[in-house]
Amino acid sequence: MLTLVAFVVSIAVLVTVHEWGHYAIARGCGVKVLRFSVGFGPRIAGWTSSKLGTEYVVGLFPIGGYVKMLDEQAAPVAESERYMAFSNMPLRSRASIVIAGPLANLLLAVVLYSVVNWIGVEQHQAVLARPHHHSILAESGFVGGERILRAALDGDAMEDVVSFEGFRWWLAKGAIEHRNVQVEFTDPRGGTHSTLLMLAGIDARHADAQLFQKIGAVGPFSRARLGALMPDGAAEQAHLLTGDVVLRVDETDIVDAAQLREVIRSSWRAGTPQRQTWEVTRSGEHMSIAVAPKLVHEGGESIGRVGAIIGGPPAVVMVQYGFLDGISEAFRHAWETSFLTLRVMGQIVMGEASLRNLSGPIAIADYAGKSAAMGFTQFLAFLALMSVSLGVLNLLPLPVLDGGHLMYYLWEALSGKPVAQLWTERLQKVGIVILMMMMSVAIFNDVTRLLR
Repeated sequence: MLTLVAFVVSIAVLVTVHEWGHYAIARGCGVKVLRFSVGFGPRIAGWTSSKLGTEYVVGLFPIGGYVKMLDEQAAPVAESERYMAFSNMPLRSRASIVIAGPLANLLLAVVLYSVVNWIGVEQHQAVLARPHHHSILAESGFVGGERILRAALDGDAMEDVVSFEGFRWWLAKGAIEHRNVQVEFTDPRGGTHSTLLMLAGIDARHADAQLFQKIGAVGPFSRARLGALMPDGAAEQAHLLTGDVVLRVDETDIVDAAQLREVIRSSWRAGTPQRQTWEVTRSGEHMSIAVAPKLVHEGGESIGRVGAIIGGPPAVVMVQYGFLDGISEAFRHAWETSFLTLRVMGQIVMGEASLRNLSGPIAIADYAGKSAAMGFTQFLAFLALMSVSLGVLNLLPLPVLDGGHLMYYLWEALSGKPVAQLWTERLQKVGIVILMMMMSVAIFNDVTRLLR
């Protein structure tokens, strides 16, 4: 239920703001607005302004909206109202009305990001878990436990990194833009170092968890501490206790919980049990304990289990900004998100990025529900991201989108005459086909993710 409510609220807010942008500028330019609709399909609520003559409608299907204006290209207009028709407005007015929708979404994103920055949000500390073998971080010498201090695209000025999520943002930027990332960090012993992560040549066609798997930044650092123990599990039988911190397993130094889980899983890979010697610390006391992981069959392979929760919640930091810094950071984040979104879309068109990067309504609903469950600020941040995506998407030069209409106006400005009605109709049909294909791929991706 939370997922459905969060999804409906998200779509309603984003669509209302987008259409309000068109509506407000249209009214400001003197265009008569016939209908302002949030949602499509049968009308479920609404009213008509006696002063303006505008009908305000809520449709049954909350998947979009529209602003219907007086327009001679859509229907005959009375002579007394021709001066209020959209089609009779100057080119600059028509262009302003069209671009106002996407700009309203981008402005909403800045406002939402600003509110999130002012309230503050808890994020994971920028301390790295042990990277997987053959990942870029592992090949760069990272072993886990390093605290990231600053980062930048190679050649740019270094900037402070305040959270693990902030560090992954730099990694995503580097991979998508095919640029290396300079990183300054402290090792677990306190020494400060700087290194260059070679991301320029990484295959970033899939901007998802696989990308961070290749880089090695799968998750933040979590200490190898035992949580709750299952009755009769290998951990309980070995007389381990909740709160024990594992320092070493046989000849392997344990850096974090992720590494300990992998060592336990691999104990049965040879098909025979491997009794392990664990060095743990308990209440400041070191001790060695023999542990025999039990065999479990999972996904067609034999793995070890000890019957205990491994690792606790990663340490967090409150990321918060003052009034002016919050606004500045919001503008910067909205701009960078817009640029990366356009970059990925361009790479998809050029075949340099996978179509699997497209997400549809099922994924959006899932993210909406998860962000709402995490708290108010997380939901606002999700709304801001979706608002940026909607604004950028509508600026694409597809005939059925705002960007397509802007292309018509560009042609009109350069040639001195509007695009012929016949060509407009043809291009509209092509745009609808392309948009439907994109939606089909996005929904297919959503269903595929659900079935994994």
